Amino acid sequence: MLHRLFVYGSLRSGFHNPAYDYLTKYFHLMGEAVVKGKLYDNGSYPVANPTTEDHYITGELYELNNINEFDWAIEQLDDYEGLNADPGETPLYKRELVEVYQEGQPSQAWIYWYNKSVENMPQLDMGDVLRYLQEKNKPVDNA
Repeated sequence: MLHRLFVYGSLRSGFHNPAYDYLTKYFHLMGEAVVKGKLYDNGSYPVANPTTEDHYITGELYELNNINEFDWAIEQLDDYEGLNADPGETPLYKRELVEVYQEGQPSQAWIYWYNKSVENMPQLDMGDVLRYLQEKNKPVDNA
């Protein structure tokens, strides 16, 4: 489905990001899903790159409410994700079609992959950004 979107980071429902309100105005949640990919910690937030290995990223699958609004809705998300870079600058993310698995069933959806080098970033074994950030920000018990 070219009118589906897979999100794994700040656009997920658990983040309560103001951009989520925009997302849910045009898309409806279909449920949890996974894609082949790897997460990296860039210091400020986790980012993702595709892989052919059996390594999966957990996220949410959304479907557009009105297919006639696709161009407008995706243009706003492209802007949020930093695809509209200034001349001479590299966009922060790139949008690509990817195979998404929901309850083991494959389908196609758009995803935003990180568009810069991850060479010096630590790879995250955990494939879930929300769980990773919860663990990372959990208070340390010094008992």
